[in-house]
Amino acid sequence: MSTNREASPEAGLDVDQQAVKDAEADNAADKVGEALNAQRFQMLEDIALELAGEVVFPTSFEAAIRLRKALQNSNLPIPRIASIVSVEPLVAAKLIHLANSVLYSPDGTPARDLQAAISRLGVKLVRTTALAIAMSQLMRSKEMAIFNEFTQALWAHTLKTAAAARILARTRTRINPDEALLAGLVHDLGAFYMLYRAAQYPELRTRPETVKYLIIQWHEGIGVTLLYALGIPEDIVNATIDHEQPRAAPETLRTLADIVYVGNILAGTHFEWLYQDLDPDAGEAGIVRQKYADLLPEIETETQEMQAIFA
Repeated sequence: MSTNREASPEAGLDVDQQAVKDAEADNAADKVGEALNAQRFQMLEDIALELAGEVVFPTSFEAAIRLRKALQNSNLPIPRIASIVSVEPLVAAKLIHLANSVLYSPDGTPARDLQAAISRLGVKLVRTTALAIAMSQLMRSKEMAIFNEFTQALWAHTLKTAAAARILARTRTRINPDEALLAGLVHDLGAFYMLYRAAQYPELRTRPETVKYLIIQWHEGIGVTLLYALGIPEDIVNATIDHEQPRAAPETLRTLADIVYVGNILAGTHFEWLYQDLDPDAGEAGIVRQKYADLLPEIETETQEMQAIFA
């Protein structure tokens, strides 16, 4: 008795229908891929055009920009600075919080009002705080919700780098710790800005994972242009250049760029905010972490303090 069965027309029809479905799926995938690539290039082109002209910052940055411009004169009297800052209640509240934190009041002496807080912190730190608040607000904006997991990790990395930079400057160099704090805070500003722009493109919003690798390639150069547009001092801007480019860590920290580079490593580099598995004690990163192992607990503590301040 033969076991061979003749294929029925219905079976052939099922196979044909499946083949059509597969072809349609492949075609749809190709179209999606084409649309995704098109929007990636469009975003980069739009950013390039904007950076070549007048940069349009997110609305959350408007208060910070106004405040930074108003406080360009570091010789303004404290009452005048307080008057300018008081127009932005959130900034005023954060300044008092910062002035009373263990970072700037280790003995617990309270700064009871805005003038006392500004007197303790100084005008440069007031301007830095305004920028930190702007970045925090951008991260929490409705438009960025689709990238929430990514922005949270990026913000945590930013604060940790800023904390590490401040501590490295204070303990290993004669560089102003508050300048190092600012450099650490803004070193990945280009990544925040690219996320803000990516949220404006439908294909990129629906595939947030694809945005990460675009950011890795472009955020440093874009960030430098943004920092100049914000009026950040040139030495701070220069300190952020090539901070992700692998190289041997300096034996001795001599420049702000050295501090940002090492601080970025101690905060996990971009692997920290890509959620990539990487042994923090492997390779050059391991050498750096071992060299500054005595500072790691203090960096963690200061990072937590900064997270509480800018929550």
